[in-house]
Amino acid sequence: MKRFIPFVTPDPMVAVIRLSGVISSSPRAGVLSDQSTAPLIEKAFRKGKPKAVALVINSPGGSPAQSSLIAARIRRLAEEKDVPVHAFVEDVAASGGYWLACAADDIWLDASSIAGSIGVISASFGLHDFISRHGIERRVHTAGKDKSMLDPFRPEREEDVERLKALQAQIHESFIDHVTSRRGDRLADGSEIFTGEFWVGQRAVDLGLADGLAHLVPKMKELYGDKTRFAVYGPKRGLFQRFGASLAGEALGQIEDRALWARMGL
Repeated sequence: MKRFIPFVTPDPMVAVIRLSGVISSSPRAGVLSDQSTAPLIEKAFRKGKPKAVALVINSPGGSPAQSSLIAARIRRLAEEKDVPVHAFVEDVAASGGYWLACAADDIWLDASSIAGSIGVISASFGLHDFISRHGIERRVHTAGKDKSMLDPFRPEREEDVERLKALQAQIHESFIDHVTSRRGDRLADGSEIFTGEFWVGQRAVDLGLADGLAHLVPKMKELYGDKTRFAVYGPKRGLFQRFGASLAGEALGQIEDRALWARMGL
């Protein structure tokens, strides 16, 4: 109640935003998108005049565009409200997850946290031999010779691969620009940081990908005082999630999500 008493300075409050899951524009429960996180982020910055905002990140990445949109919203509000932002990584902040971490003014890891994977990946299957063996004929008609680029039901074309790599290079360059603009001279010299490799704990700190090893509550109390309060903002669990159920239509998306986590050994 102290914050409602005139002339009494309230205890500092840190707004905590939990960003956990694969990053995607999919409406599926449990994924991070600009649309799904916007209400949480807006509320965290605007409610109760927070002394700081802390991002708790646990994400193997996903959509570059959604990663960029979420990070841009965080930076815009941080500058509008003049509020510092701190990122705390749990299991992993890799690829798009690290993009989100770089929206913070500083990044803190656990000794076993994974960080990095500054690269771009595209994966699919080639099924043309399979359908041929089973007597299945693929019929596709397009206006524009490249409309069916990287069609998994026909042999891979060299020009498609070259075009895809050119697109990936543009996204990779945007990712590198974002990291270098946010981390600046804290990054170690050398190109290994941007190869798509990832590192654990202190090694990631040594490379400048993070500022140190620390956990949320003690670090925030160290910075803002022992009486610091915390307001936590995270996605609400839906009815199916609360009862441990899953919609059949989400099965494929969940498999894809698991593949992203598996790349990190998680």
